[in-house]
Amino acid sequence: MQKLIRHEAQIGAVWLTAALFLIFGKGWFAAAAGNTGLTLLLFAWLFAAILWGAFGVVRHAEHLAETLGEPYGTLILTMSVTIIEVAFIVTAIATSTGSSPVARDAVFAVVMIMLNGTIGLCLLLGGLRHREQTYNLPGARAFLSVVIPLAVFALILPNFTTRTPGPILSTPQAITIAALTLALYGVFLTMQTVRHRSFFQDPIEADGSALPEAPPEETHAGQHSIGFHTICLLLTLMPAVYLTEELGHIVDNAVKAMNAPIGLVGVIVAVLVLAPEAMGALQAALRNRLQRAVNISLGSVLATIGLTIPGVLVLGVLKGTPTILGLGPQEMVLLLITLVVSMLTFGGDRTNMLQGAVHIVMFLVFGLLLFQP
Repeated sequence: MQKLIRHEAQIGAVWLTAALFLIFGKGWFAAAAGNTGLTLLLFAWLFAAILWGAFGVVRHAEHLAETLGEPYGTLILTMSVTIIEVAFIVTAIATSTGSSPVARDAVFAVVMIMLNGTIGLCLLLGGLRHREQTYNLPGARAFLSVVIPLAVFALILPNFTTRTPGPILSTPQAITIAALTLALYGVFLTMQTVRHRSFFQDPIEADGSALPEAPPEETHAGQHSIGFHTICLLLTLMPAVYLTEELGHIVDNAVKAMNAPIGLVGVIVAVLVLAPEAMGALQAALRNRLQRAVNISLGSVLATIGLTIPGVLVLGVLKGTPTILGLGPQEMVLLLITLVVSMLTFGGDRTNMLQGAVHIVMFLVFGLLLFQP
């Protein structure tokens, strides 16, 4: 029992933090309004608690993945983490007094972090260890065939519509784009889990060169039941979602206190929710399980766009305040280059370290433009 308590320490930590903020949060936030040090302290506490809880969510999702197999395991992981992100973005927009760019910045950051940073590290380090790696080409193409139009509709198209000025959509446009995004994502999920599940599983080569190395944790996956890991995942996820909402009340003040660019808010959100997923993808690539890394990285981008954009568009319509979605010129160029290079990267059935280096360079340019636009 003591070993189990130590192993599931995240659950106790996030619930204790949630209880403290539920009881004392309003007073702490009021005191932090004019105190930079207290603002940064509360921000650091919430960030650490949510991040630790997110790693607990990922750990239980990994066990479920080993039991259920692909693509169900990865889908559980991406959905669990995306729920945290959507909760933060929706809360930030709901509590803002005017149009907020948080959704745009967060979604763009997710695309850059996963398609460039995470994929780049996976291909670079995986290529250094295994020279070339294989994955299921139809699965990657299916991801990109949905990600590309949805990313363009959400982040580029609002800049060029004539019904409304600026990087926003009119009410009919917002409702239509939200409905079409959800519908297309639903079609993809049906294909991924029912009709073409094999597209998202590890390919089998005749010579066995691409067979994955057995990860150490697989030997422990059977110690607990599916029900145990599901309950623990939910117990960790629920307070993490609440804490993410609390973080939304203070993150703007923390960024301003650090005199950082306003776009850093979206990056903080993305880093917070994507760090465990990125680690899982990198570990899979190092074990020569590139398909799992592809499923995590591309699946995270698709889930973020497919769930966040409809949510914020509908919320903007209900509030009567249009949601800012269109990117600036520099970001649009970087997004388009990322999408084109991703199509080239996943245009064959093998990857190597050069492709990873290209994606990492694009990620570094993204970081440069964030602080030196």
